[in-house]
Amino acid sequence: MSVDVKKKLKKSFNRNFLARDFEALRTELIEHARTYYPEKIQDFSEASVGGMLVDMAAMVGDTMSFYLDHQFRELDPMKAVEPVNIRMHLKNAGVQIYGATPASTELTFSFDVNSQKVSGGYRPDINNLPVILQGTEVTSTSGIVFTTTEDLDFAELDVSGNLVCEYFIKTTNAAGNPAQYNVSAKVMASSGKQATDTFSISNTHVPFREITLSNPNVSTIISVKDSDANIYYEVSSLSQDTVFTAVKNIQSDAPMVPSNLEITPAPRRFTKTHNPTTKFTTLQFGSGDSETLDDDVLPDPSDLSLDLYGKKDFPRFSIDPNSLLQTQTLGMSPRNTTLTVSYRHGGGLNHNVTSKSVTEISSLLLEFRQTANPSGALSVKQSLGVTNASAAVGGSEAPTLETLRQLIPTARQSQARVVTREDLLARLYTMPAQFGRVYRASIAPNPVNPLSALLYITSLDRDGNMTVAPDTLKKNLSKYLNEFRLISDAIDILDTQVINYGVKYSVIVTQDSNKIQVIQNINNRIADALQKKYFQIDQPLVIDDITNTIINTDSVISMTELKVYPIVNKVEDRQYSSSTFPFGKNTKNGIIFGPQGSIFELKFPAHDIIGTAE
Repeated sequence: MSVDVKKKLKKSFNRNFLARDFEALRTELIEHARTYYPEKIQDFSEASVGGMLVDMAAMVGDTMSFYLDHQFRELDPMKAVEPVNIRMHLKNAGVQIYGATPASTELTFSFDVNSQKVSGGYRPDINNLPVILQGTEVTSTSGIVFTTTEDLDFAELDVSGNLVCEYFIKTTNAAGNPAQYNVSAKVMASSGKQATDTFSISNTHVPFREITLSNPNVSTIISVKDSDANIYYEVSSLSQDTVFTAVKNIQSDAPMVPSNLEITPAPRRFTKTHNPTTKFTTLQFGSGDSETLDDDVLPDPSDLSLDLYGKKDFPRFSIDPNSLLQTQTLGMSPRNTTLTVSYRHGGGLNHNVTSKSVTEISSLLLEFRQTANPSGALSVKQSLGVTNASAAVGGSEAPTLETLRQLIPTARQSQARVVTREDLLARLYTMPAQFGRVYRASIAPNPVNPLSALLYITSLDRDGNMTVAPDTLKKNLSKYLNEFRLISDAIDILDTQVINYGVKYSVIVTQDSNKIQVIQNINNRIADALQKKYFQIDQPLVIDDITNTIINTDSVISMTELKVYPIVNKVEDRQYSSSTFPFGKNTKNGIIFGPQGSIFELKFPAHDIIGTAE
């Protein structure tokens, strides 16, 4: 008996997997049902059971399709919308999340103190000069609290033995000698209140222990110490085992370089994380056990192996990978101690107060020397006042996640090492100013060692003129750059040769012009064009630029003479550089080329520009 095979087979259709939304999925499901189950159900209207089942299946597919697209989009830091995912992208890219920032200003403290007779005259009585300690709080008229960020010692002396603070005669005695001085000094202050939190840590090892501070908008962690007097240092990542610390410079170059840079080991360290939703700050410590002696720089896997003790066979055993985290490679976690965290919190746009508005001392931390007399100390306290000569700046509201998100591409391109010439210059100028400031820097290849580079630097003195960089600055710079350079690179730090010069010219002016006024205008234009801010190391001096400046001055008809000549050593009461350099032999096509590692400086424009007019 023959069988009709065609009647036994079900209809089929070509499936596609392009349906992603509800309507497309519903259409595909209805077509599928009508093709494979035509004898079971035919009604797929909205009110039917078949329509209900199709709608439910389409809804599930639409939902899964949406979340698949959503999760894929969340992998892109520039398209993610979930705050948790955005924060994770920011953390992975190394973007620091922070809250409202504080404002800063320079406070001037002043008081009256009795005079003291010394050899050669009078000065304020050093015995009664106090020290205003870091953490002193002052308040503005709008109620914003500012806290001093460092100690202010009014009795501090410079290298010549003179008081660093400013003072003037307030009153005199019957003989006309100073009886009382008004003494003042300046110190930096940051807005926000200073607070201290204590945390009791149990005698249980917890890798990567976290603690959350009690106040929102923490701007600065001042110190973290435990009950055993151990110091915990803040780092950008727990893999950093050293930090830079500042030590007061007592050498003769202290006015230019206030602090020495020291590299300090940080076996106890922490990272700081700000939550933009709650505004609170969390500190995360290392993973090592502080009660276990660990002398290895890297964890030794052999410590986790099974001792056989003469056996030739052993059963299968398991090891816990978390045991590797108990080493001190990523720092130590506090244990069985009490942590004391001092910090400042607060900030915002309203912290940018106007000048002379910070006038009230709300919390004074004052110390006197043992040689101070009670009446003099009391007089100082009663006359103590404070003000801010300039407005406070820097305060801002917390950035939004969208603002921080825009920093991700730049952060991904940044690096914590020096590879190229541009990397070295960029890193050089990021060294904090308290360790010295480089005004100009240039890099040249070392003709002797191809793996070494010659770094020429120069600094500014108190008068704003270029001078030889202090030795302390070079030492600080050497330590600083050594932490970022490649292991195969070498950097030789050299002094820049400063070449001082003068300009002499003669011009013919119109008959109706004032010759003196024209010469003054030319001198001012030349001084502006040749300012040191326009010159870099190894930049030549173009004579035609000076010529254009002169002949383009109003009332000038022509220039009859122009001479650019070097000036060295001391002329009258003016001190110039001792660098000698023959301009004539090194001038080509109207361009003066200095030697390698040199820079031109018009030091005293009022005396070094000489002009005559006919």
